[in-house]
Amino acid sequence: MVFVQKQYVAGEIMKKAGFYITLIMLVLSGSCTRIQQLPPEPFIEYRDFTVFDTIDILGNYCKGGRLKFYFEDGDGNLGLASPEDTGLDTTNLFFTLYRKTDGEMVQVPDDDSMKPSSYRIPYMDREGQNKILKGTINITFIYLFYEPADSDTVMYEFWLKDRNDNFSNTEITTEIPLSVNGTY
Repeated sequence: MVFVQKQYVAGEIMKKAGFYITLIMLVLSGSCTRIQQLPPEPFIEYRDFTVFDTIDILGNYCKGGRLKFYFEDGDGNLGLASPEDTGLDTTNLFFTLYRKTDGEMVQVPDDDSMKPSSYRIPYMDREGQNKILKGTINITFIYLFYEPADSDTVMYEFWLKDRNDNFSNTEITTEIPLSVNGTY
């Protein structure tokens, strides 16, 4: 009987061990991503405004508009709980309406029929370590007292507030001709 014993040289073992250690380190370092940091104040960015014809809940023809904007909130405390849950009826999205008059954009008075009220962004929360909220919000306006013969051009200034009373930056839409359907 003949026995053959295979001997490993120490160098070969070290090469294999080094290869596996390097491979494990690469896999582990790739799975550890740093949590993104954003300021606690919300950030908003205007995307577009779409004008369209629609029908209100009573069956009347009217104009509609849809504002779309991007948002980020670093501490994830955007939105308010429903008034039924809190007993409070507060708002957290605010608008100023401007109408073109004699070629200039002028802020409308409080009694203007097209002046929007403030809005409530619903409660948002994120589970886990990373509390950052990001996304887009669409707000729909219905212009009940707008006549098709009108040729109003409007512009909105808007901002929001989180649950810690941190205000976002203020954004401004482009000039929006309400008589022409389209995206602006």
